[in-house]
Amino acid sequence: MTWIAAILASGPARKALGMTLAALTIALFLLNFRRAGERAGRLAERISTSEKTHDIQRQMLDAASHRPADRDALAERLRDGRF
Repeated sequence: MTWIAAILASGPARKALGMTLAALTIALFLLNFRRAGERAGRLAERISTSEKTHDIQRQMLDAASHRPADRDALAERLRDGRF
């Protein structure tokens, strides 16, 4: 165990260890940044899908609000050609 301490006490080994730790820190930061971007992309896709779904539901509700009240009204619309 003392030989490890002796190696790490030397200048070049210390510098190499510092550079290795710095490179590892940067690599981990970039990986985390990429993961955050993927998460943001999935969230944007989910929001887009939700907006499309809501738009379709609004169209369906609008169509339902203009539907005939009963069979007689439907028959009248069909006769007039307004369907």
